[in-house]
Amino acid sequence: MIVRIMGEGQVKLDDAHFAELNKLDDELLDEMESGDEAGFRRTLGALLDAVRRLGTPLPDDALEPSELILPSPDATLDEVREMLSDDGLIPG
Repeated sequence: MIVRIMGEGQVKLDDAHFAELNKLDDELLDEMESGDEAGFRRTLGALLDAVRRLGTPLPDDALEPSELILPSPDATLDEVREMLSDDGLIPG
């Protein structure tokens, strides 16, 4: 799966890693719903770090269709809230 982190680029990520990412996504959703800004910042950073760590960056000139788009590390709680579906940022 191709994942885009807004403002950074694309990463190719094996589907086997989505269980770990979904756990972080669930935490992020809980923190957003409760308005926990500090927890939101921490978990968003952990989610993006996990994508970077587990994925393989695509070259900057690659323009593959992104199957998943994640917010930039400095996105606000309100900006991320607008990106959410019922499942969070990561479907499933």
